[in-house]
Amino acid sequence: MNKSILKLTVVAALGISGVVVAQTPKTIAYAASSLNDLNQQKEDIENKQDNVQSKLTDKNDKISDVKDQQSSVKEEIQRLNTAISSTQVKIIEKKEQVSTTKEEIKKLEEQIAEVKKRIEKRNELLKERARSYQETGGAVSYIDVLMGAQSFSDFIDRMGAVATIVEADQDILKEQEADKKLLEQSQAELKAKLSSLEQMLSDLEGMKSSLNSQKKEKDNLMAKLEKKEDDIHAEMLSLEEEEALLADQKVAMEKAIGLEKSRLAEAARQAEIARKAELERQRKAQAAAAAKANNSGETNSPSNTSANTESSSEPAVSTPAVSSGSFTKPANGYISSGLGQRWGTFHAGVDIAATGPVPIVAAADGVVIRSYTSSSYGEVVFISHSIDGQIYTTVYAHMSSGSRLVGAGQVVHKGQQIGTMGNTGDSQGQHLHFELHRGEWNAAKSNAINPIGIVPM
Repeated sequence: MNKSILKLTVVAALGISGVVVAQTPKTIAYAASSLNDLNQQKEDIENKQDNVQSKLTDKNDKISDVKDQQSSVKEEIQRLNTAISSTQVKIIEKKEQVSTTKEEIKKLEEQIAEVKKRIEKRNELLKERARSYQETGGAVSYIDVLMGAQSFSDFIDRMGAVATIVEADQDILKEQEADKKLLEQSQAELKAKLSSLEQMLSDLEGMKSSLNSQKKEKDNLMAKLEKKEDDIHAEMLSLEEEEALLADQKVAMEKAIGLEKSRLAEAARQAEIARKAELERQRKAQAAAAAKANNSGETNSPSNTSANTESSSEPAVSTPAVSSGSFTKPANGYISSGLGQRWGTFHAGVDIAATGPVPIVAAADGVVIRSYTSSSYGEVVFISHSIDGQIYTTVYAHMSSGSRLVGAGQVVHKGQQIGTMGNTGDSQGQHLHFELHRGEWNAAKSNAINPIGIVPM
């Protein structure tokens, strides 16, 4: 019987020590696998950072190009404004000239009327002379007039009178011809001047209309360029947000890698300690078994009565039970809204609603990549998970103020409390907005998938 007891005791001791020794390599293997996963995640993040940085550089180049186009269009608009102003001044000048010319035309018309009256009077005088000519038989004998002189002196006087009459008639004819030419010339000049002014005014109005049309086109182009610049800035803000998140993810991964390296080193140290202690445990076990065998009269009733007196104070709403599998429910409550279109926008997750202080837990093992206050998400935590070689990202939004319990870079375990349900950010009532992304989170939320059916709800 003593030998049997000794044998059972030694086997039990070796079995216990074997469990300890067996567990250490498993811990080392798990830590090494986790470290490889984290390094791979870090490499993926760095690749995404390079891609985002390349996109940002491209956006900056586009902004510069748009700015150059805006500068060119602005110069063109200034040139058109100057040309429009200059044309408007010319139009005003031409209108003033038209007004002045019309005044001159009015005076000219008055002068023409006077000329017409003089012509009419001369016509009457010439008609009278013609009648006299006809009444005298068709010939006025200036010789008879001269021959009727009574003396040489009278002859001279009569000759002077005849010459004066003839000269007067010739002057009348010359004035008649001159007035007619003046009338015709004035009328021609009037028509030419009016035509020229009207053409210049029409050309200027046409030029102004063309310039206004060009300016309108440039104004529309400038508005489009400004809209394009605003759109690019919005895209850049989205990329900068993504870049900031990736930077946080990288920092978190680096911290997690450091923890895993420490964990791996500690596991190796513990393995060495376990190896060295193994022989000592076996020796003590064999000695104890031999002592018990020699003292068979004594009953071996080791007192292993270490009572577990841990007590837990449960919150008003309990934490959800941790499910088997990769994921567990992030909070107790009912689903008030699912993934899909809502109020004209894409709702990228599910809402879990409940009242009271409701604990929120990590849905799976992972690394916190961001924990901060967002204008839309409110108090929010982002966690990255590596599950069967696939990266997932979970988001826990609208936590109550000051309730976030984890920070970036912290390693969390499935079911570990990370905050409390709240109503912060862009939220309508207390609830947890929970998102699941296959891959990294991005501003477009293109990797969002429906957690129902994957995460126990």
